[in-house]
Amino acid sequence: MRRVIVAVTVAFFGCVAAEAGPLLSSPYSSNYTLIDLGGVANVPANYGGIAFLNSNTLLLGGAANGSGGVIDEVAVTRDINGNITGFGSPTQLSTAPYIDGGLAFGPGGDLFFTGYNTNTIGEIRPSGSSPAWTEHLSTDGSGVTSSVGTLGFIPAGFNGAGNFVVGSYSGGSFYVCPLTVNGAVAGTYTVGTCTTNGTNTGGPEGIIYVPLGSTDFTGQNVLISNYTFGGVQVYGIDSNGLPTGAATNFITGLTGVEGAVLDPVTNDFLFSTYGGGNQIYEVQGFSAPSSSTPEPATFLLIAGGLAAVLALRRVRS
Repeated sequence: MRRVIVAVTVAFFGCVAAEAGPLLSSPYSSNYTLIDLGGVANVPANYGGIAFLNSNTLLLGGAANGSGGVIDEVAVTRDINGNITGFGSPTQLSTAPYIDGGLAFGPGGDLFFTGYNTNTIGEIRPSGSSPAWTEHLSTDGSGVTSSVGTLGFIPAGFNGAGNFVVGSYSGGSFYVCPLTVNGAVAGTYTVGTCTTNGTNTGGPEGIIYVPLGSTDFTGQNVLISNYTFGGVQVYGIDSNGLPTGAATNFITGLTGVEGAVLDPVTNDFLFSTYGGGNQIYEVQGFSAPSSSTPEPATFLLIAGGLAAVLALRRVRS
């Protein structure tokens, strides 16, 4: 049974407040709801990144940070409003050695994931069951501080739309990283020299771009699952789509906060935890997806100085 997380405030001589478990911070606590969906039976601990294969199938990293890491696919159940309420039995989609918090689809329908503490990015081709290519960020000249924690692709409507962003868990910084077609392995991509704005975000393990028009958010923002600080934080973004400025708390009191994803049906924010009970949490209250949002999504790939828009599509029977 899912559990709704509520704030408990205890007054002591009129001035002391105590927190119990994860809590939404003010002002977000008035307009958003944090729900503990529990764990997914038979996905091996500890949980890593989280993504959606399609509207009714969740992807979840298991046995994270180890050589036996995997990505499992799990059917979701929804209520009459479309919100996720539970999970089915998992089946293994792919092996994913050392999977960490980053898990996202990119150009060509490839599934990208971060590897910790190997400072790697794995790429799984459509219908693949193991990585077709592993990018070693410590030796490829990318400049990403070891070791990487998360990654993502900036959605349409935001600064830097289409950019591939990578977050270093150990260094705290986010980078924009160019992708080019890999001549060595068909259908995969290599990472070029990455650039950063220097903003230190602690220990990032997940990132989502806040749906535009969501209550209590002004301008363009990201939510970052911050393992080091034990919570989820809000940042603004710069012209390239990287987190910038001072952080404000969105959720506090978390243990092992890990991946991050938006539900394509509801725009609910879902995130996993590494340890900390190996849970999946859901935050409801964001602006709903636009009916005009294109499907599949598109990303901008820079290759040889030419811009080519590639459709993101992954089909699995």
